[in-house]
Amino acid sequence: MTSSRTEPQAFRFLALGDSYTIGEGVEAAERWPDHLVRLLALRGVRVAHPEIVATTGWTTDELQAGIDSAHLRPPYDLVSLLVGVNNQYRGRSLAEYRDQFRTLLARAVNLAGGAPGRVLVLAIPDWGVTPFAEGRDRARIAAEIEQFNRVNREEAGRAAARYVDVLPASRLAAGAPHLSAADGLHPAGAMYARWAELALPHALAALGTHAIFPSS
Repeated sequence: MTSSRTEPQAFRFLALGDSYTIGEGVEAAERWPDHLVRLLALRGVRVAHPEIVATTGWTTDELQAGIDSAHLRPPYDLVSLLVGVNNQYRGRSLAEYRDQFRTLLARAVNLAGGAPGRVLVLAIPDWGVTPFAEGRDRARIAAEIEQFNRVNREEAGRAAARYVDVLPASRLAAGAPHLSAADGLHPAGAMYARWAELALPHALAALGTHAIFPSS
């Protein structure tokens, strides 16, 4: 006797960002979006392999262009946005960042079917604690990263998106070489795993806010 029941489709996850999303310096399976998909699976939530629009070095305007040229198929059930470290690194203004981040966040919400509760905004990590920053003004880097994060947190709140604060976790890399990739700048898989743990409750809440069956 056979059953006519069919398995529901897996939820669809789009991750937008820069090197921290594409996972510079680690294998694909060690990127934080991939860690998150596995954590969700352990809780019985089926999510397809994440679609990623991200490139090392991208600023907010470069991510905008990347989205323009990507072949995306919205709506997505979950969309993440993590961008801004390269704006800070290149000395670009907070005002420009706010304007462009706000536009990116609106696009993320649109890609999530107009549901801001399906969007996760991740804080920018503090690269000033990494070996790469040796000899640089670490205090200045930390202060600037906090300013940029103040902007993205405010914009996330204004848009009613979910905010995942990975900044404190990123600072655990200070004096802990195993938490940095071989390049001494980007996170190692163990750090990305921690970010995924922080994102997990927000992702579970996001996926529980709409229809039981994912979008087709």
